[in-house]
Amino acid sequence: MPMAVGVIETLGFPSVLAAADAMVKSAAVTLVYYGQAESARLLVAVRGQVAEVRTAVEAGIAAGEQVKEGTVITHYIVPNPPENVETILPIHFTEDSEPFRMF
Repeated sequence: MPMAVGVIETLGFPSVLAAADAMVKSAAVTLVYYGQAESARLLVAVRGQVAEVRTAVEAGIAAGEQVKEGTVITHYIVPNPPENVETILPIHFTEDSEPFRMF
């Protein structure tokens, strides 16, 4: 089953919260990472099947931009990230995210 990771970076907490909420409600994805990129830039990452991640990222972008003065800075989807990327970057399933895994 092809796995993907999708990431959205926003300016401000309300936008990242709206994006994360929409992502997990719109598709069968698991939130695997949330963090601060720099200054007020925040990012959220989800994992799931490629089609599900695409749907989730689209919904997250729309929701993040609907927040008053919300800004989605960038987004990216990586279908089938190699093991090296999964091992080094914080996009793998953890003990905290495992109970919410959708597949």
